[in-house]
Amino acid sequence: MKIVGLMSGTSGDGVDAALVDIRGRGHHLRVVPLTWTTYPYPPRLRTQLLRVAQHGSVDQICHLNVVLGEIFARAVHRVVRTAGVRIADVELIGSHGQTIHHRPAPIREPGVGVIRSTLQIADPSVIAERTGVTTVAGFRMRDVAAGGQGAPLTPYVHHAIFSDGRRSRLIVNIGGISNVTYLPADAGIEGIRAFDTGPGNMILDALVHRLTGGRSAMDRDGRMAAKGRVDAAMLKELLAHPFLRRKPPKSTGREEFGEPVLARILRSGQQRRLGNSDLLATCTRFTAETIGLARQWLKGPVDEVIVGGGGARNRQLMADLSWVFHPTPVKVFEDMGWDSKAFEAVAFAVLAYQTVNGVPANVPVATGASRPVILGTITPGTPGGKTRLWMH
Repeated sequence: MKIVGLMSGTSGDGVDAALVDIRGRGHHLRVVPLTWTTYPYPPRLRTQLLRVAQHGSVDQICHLNVVLGEIFARAVHRVVRTAGVRIADVELIGSHGQTIHHRPAPIREPGVGVIRSTLQIADPSVIAERTGVTTVAGFRMRDVAAGGQGAPLTPYVHHAIFSDGRRSRLIVNIGGISNVTYLPADAGIEGIRAFDTGPGNMILDALVHRLTGGRSAMDRDGRMAAKGRVDAAMLKELLAHPFLRRKPPKSTGREEFGEPVLARILRSGQQRRLGNSDLLATCTRFTAETIGLARQWLKGPVDEVIVGGGGARNRQLMADLSWVFHPTPVKVFEDMGWDSKAFEAVAFAVLAYQTVNGVPANVPVATGASRPVILGTITPGTPGGKTRLWMH
């Protein structure tokens, strides 16, 4: 089955689209990436998304939900053209959407009970209408309804692709938020441990944007950080964040590592008279250290660390990770034959495949859900297109 996976992370820089060929039954899958591309958000739209994630109105959220549906549909058409195939050859789309709020901590609602919630936008009805292809979306909420945090969801795919009979691996994904999946050697899905570790590119990107007056959106290749020095006192303050002491299962987002943390970093930097490169160096080391702290929650050795996501392209961050995990070897997804940036889009193609085949694809030990559940909601494609449902 040819499937397009769509992913837009908390960095809010654009939609990653991957065309994947998937075969197999149950948990035994053969996943072959065909091609991928990124459809970048226009600068104005990215600014709107980052703002709405902090304090958006219902009117703005309603509008952007449809706007992103249109953008995601364009990303589908772009990746199909890149692959040189027809849209009619695509049987399914799996869309994560854009997370604008994530509240995994339980809140007691009088007369209702304990509530957890998460919200992703990019309306699947728009995607299905513009492409004619059956679209699976809303992957997180079913896990939340089953008592989980709705995150992380990629551990299932990490296990399918990276599990090894001899080596225990720590899979690290560095997007806006960083998360890890621990795959003990020769262990089944029940042996997985996975959780968010804290910030990935989120603080670094926001810091560069602020320090350059909006002229740059990221520290490309970690060049600015490489010129600076780590301020030990600030690093110690950052590592005191309460999320880092919270036991898994746990997930986080812009709510905990967004604007308030950025404001605190800038204020502290001014007090210490740190230069821009020193601030970037300190925050880059902070990201690496928070990932390294994941080891306190693991039972067993880590034979190798494999890093994916946009952060894998930040050379200074990778150098810091090598320092934090020394002497354990730190590799990137490319060393394993996979593209770091495209992997999460591939993951949502896999999750969509399992949804329409009726296979639960959450990992309860990672999310805290009470049981395995089938993820996502299905929006049929256009009549006359490939609209058959595979549930059985």
